Amino acid sequence: MWYIVHMSTITLSKKQIQKNKGVVVLPIEEYRRLSMRAVPEYYLTGKKAKALDKLVKDGLRDYELGKCRSIKSLADLD
Repeated sequence: MWYIVHMSTITLSKKQIQKNKGVVVLPIEEYRRLSMRAVPEYYLTGKKAKALDKLVKDGLRDYELGKCRSIKSLADLD
C-alpha cells in the first residue's frame, strides 16, 4: 500500500528574512509547548497568598453587588 504525504510549500522573501533577522519553523505542538512555558507561573504562600485570596474574594463580592463599573481611563474614576 502506498501513502501520499501532502506537503505545503512555503515561499519566503530573502529581504523579509534578513529584515526580521531570521525565521524559525516549528511543529505546532512544539510551538504550543514553548509558548506555554514562556509565561512564568507564580505560587504564593503564607501571608501573600492569604492577602491575594482576600483581595479576590472582596472583588468578586463587590462585582456581584454591582459596585463595579467599566471605565475607559483612570480619569473616569472621579
